[in-house]
Amino acid sequence: MQNYAVFVPHFHWDREWYEPFQVFRHRLVEAFDVVLATAKEDPSFRFTVDGQTAAILDYLEIRPERADEVRALAESGRLALGPWYILLDEFLCSGETIVRNLQFGWSDANALGRAMPLGYLPDMFGHVAQMPQILRRAGITDAALWRGVPGSVAGHAFWWEAPDGSAVRTEFLFDGYDNGLDVILVPAVIDRALDDYSRMTAERWGNDPVLAMVGTDHAAPDPRLGQWLRAADRGIQIATIEEYVTAHARDEVRETVRGELRSHVRGNILPGVLSVRAELKRAMATAERTVDHAERFTATWGGDGEAPFLELAWRKIVESSAHDSVVGSGTDETSDQVGARLAEAEHAARGVRDAALDRRAAAVPSGAYLVANPLPYDRTTVVEVAAELAADTYAARTGDGVLLPAQPVATAPTVLGDETVPAGELDRVLRRIHRRELFGKLIDHYVLEPGLLEFHLADVPTRPEFDLIALRSAVAAAEAEHDGPWRVRTLAAPVVTVAVAVPTPASGSTAIRIESGAVPDTGVTVDGHTLANGRVTVTVEAEGTLELVGEDGTRLAGVGRLVDGGDRGDSYNYGPPRHDLLVEKPTRVTVEVLEPGPVRGAVRVLRDYDWPAALADDVDHRSPTTRPVTVETLVHLHAGEPFARVTTRFVNPSADHRLRFHVPLPEPVTSSAAEGQFSVTERGLTSEGGWGEFPLPTFPASSFVTAGAATVLLEHTAEYEVVGTELAVTLLRAIGAISVNLHPLRDEPAALHLPAPGAQSLGREVVARLAILPSARGWRAAGAVRAAELFRNDASVRRGAATADTPLPPSDSGIRVTGSDIAVSTVRPVAGGTEVRVVAMAPEPVRAALQGPFGAVETTTLLGDPLDRTEAAGELTLELAPWEIRTLRLTR
Repeated sequence: MQNYAVFVPHFHWDREWYEPFQVFRHRLVEAFDVVLATAKEDPSFRFTVDGQTAAILDYLEIRPERADEVRALAESGRLALGPWYILLDEFLCSGETIVRNLQFGWSDANALGRAMPLGYLPDMFGHVAQMPQILRRAGITDAALWRGVPGSVAGHAFWWEAPDGSAVRTEFLFDGYDNGLDVILVPAVIDRALDDYSRMTAERWGNDPVLAMVGTDHAAPDPRLGQWLRAADRGIQIATIEEYVTAHARDEVRETVRGELRSHVRGNILPGVLSVRAELKRAMATAERTVDHAERFTATWGGDGEAPFLELAWRKIVESSAHDSVVGSGTDETSDQVGARLAEAEHAARGVRDAALDRRAAAVPSGAYLVANPLPYDRTTVVEVAAELAADTYAARTGDGVLLPAQPVATAPTVLGDETVPAGELDRVLRRIHRRELFGKLIDHYVLEPGLLEFHLADVPTRPEFDLIALRSAVAAAEAEHDGPWRVRTLAAPVVTVAVAVPTPASGSTAIRIESGAVPDTGVTVDGHTLANGRVTVTVEAEGTLELVGEDGTRLAGVGRLVDGGDRGDSYNYGPPRHDLLVEKPTRVTVEVLEPGPVRGAVRVLRDYDWPAALADDVDHRSPTTRPVTVETLVHLHAGEPFARVTTRFVNPSADHRLRFHVPLPEPVTSSAAEGQFSVTERGLTSEGGWGEFPLPTFPASSFVTAGAATVLLEHTAEYEVVGTELAVTLLRAIGAISVNLHPLRDEPAALHLPAPGAQSLGREVVARLAILPSARGWRAAGAVRAAELFRNDASVRRGAATADTPLPPSDSGIRVTGSDIAVSTVRPVAGGTEVRVVAMAPEPVRAALQGPFGAVETTTLLGDPLDRTEAAGELTLELAPWEIRTLRLTR
């Protein structure tokens, strides 16, 4: 039995969950008032603020007068703050968001006195493989966590090793973050309860003291805690979690666990959060992508004063990454608030992005377009632009004089208005004009004849000036001469929208202008229901599924088979009805060719189904009543891409169901590989169980998942499973409660049984965008990392803003990163230079080369502290260890 025990007072604070943020904040202020009062009355009291500074910042926003008390306690070590800004869900945000989370938390905690150098991760639903490296590269050597630890760990601590070999000593909260509450449940018998608990868990502790975490969700410890513990007379010590790990736990740690932690053995990891409320996952990815592009374009084309907007966007993203926020396990009002916050983040970032594009577009003539590449390597990207031009064939000319094929995809109407106006009422028509704008276009010229007023509009007027006052005067005079009815016509110049495959340099731009003329092209062809581009061929099959043949001859058939089944679960766990009814075959299929090439081919597949309306009264059956639904699948094939883009869209008519997109595999597989958070994780076909939750082998994938010969590229984090010889990606999981009390795959409730009707997505349009890359060579040889970046990161297009006679500028470039198996998670302006974070996405050493306008390169920690400096005249070659994350600051 241990000589003493260490009690850690704390609370766990879900910023929003079954109540929205402001309701929980009211409780937070009351609870932390108690914490400060307890600390004032009891000098031995110490408190851990849940590892996240957001809680203390939320408190101080309401109680700013108590900042000095907080700072004094933090500086003295009695109050442990940080290191995180928010306790996140690690799988439902990008690796870069995890880094920004740590940066904000560390900075904020230090500003309030001191940041706790411990990776405290108490309630995440599993942990990503690269977390040990993230912590170590921020200078943090220890962690503490609960969920996801495999059954092989027998003690209370283990070495947790990232794929690159970085390791942190990790305190295993094997009985959760509230194990001490049972010991103090009856204050008069704490000594006996502690003896009993120590005896029951003795094999875990070795010679180390028992760690008793005294705290739970949304409540401060009882102010009498110190009095109770002293009365027990057992040599009990009160400490922060950091102090336990660094000062009290002394035994040598022998066990090592490598990679991600997603075992169910000692705690539920609630994998259903990966697929519920998919619109939040999509909003998270959109916001992350927009702020990333905003930073990259600002790094290339400058912009003073943008840092506050970028920080605002990032903070709202990080706040939304909380483990009860983006997961969608809250009430409808909570999820609505998360969605609005992510939209606000995207809006703030969009403003910065567009301002950077405007700076570059200022050198591009009106009537031409800027195509901007956010990725730090050369690429060819398909964009759509409009041109006021009527011709039989079209081409695009770049600023470098290159002619590119331009494929017409849409034409706009030329007659925007044709009406008869009584005499004396033309002023009503003129009030539509705002200086020169009319119906969203600009007035080029007008015709004024007795009984006729005709406006000719253009996106780019050919005439430099327009005098509205002169027009009003002329119309008044004409009306005085003609007192009969007036015909008013509004005509637009012919406008055609074309698709162009534009070569764009790394972190740079290409200017293009559309003109008439044909350019030979051997790109995309569409023959009947078959699309081909020389790298992949796609054929629509009879049931609306797809056959794909890759450039290595790999054939995938039946791709996109939709399987709809019942779900009697909740926001945390999928729950199959005992007598499920699967709907797999459409009742009708129609196929339409939308675009014939040569730049882009497209077909539309419409499939009609009858899905059960909901569960039956007996939730182990689906309702015999059905609802019709038409699922639209758009298949796009771009010139030069080795994958087919697939968009699935429908309006959800049913409740209590799960819909999955299946990709049949040519042969059985024994594993899958999924990208996420700076690594690619190999997984088997099963998951380790042993707690109160069935170990369903559904897993997360961020930008792609590979099983056998099939790689699926993803727009946002999604749930997948290898089912027999098929890879299944969840498109929709519609449920109606946060948690159900009786669940077929989970022994205990995950939360209160509260309704969440919005999670049924009834009447909501569900959109899923992904791409299929066939290759028998596996994810690495198929170039899945780069393909996923291409798929997710479209180029930005901006109309030129210079005068029409300005010559097209040549292409320009910024930071360029070359090398196989290299990912770049950020390119952003920082004080003194540009920060670039590169990641080796391979299990062996790789080489990367950097080029750009820099004279020296500093290697830094993730927190920005310099480690070494290399002089470089615009070029540098890096040798990266397997799975290494390296942060660089490029200076002039």
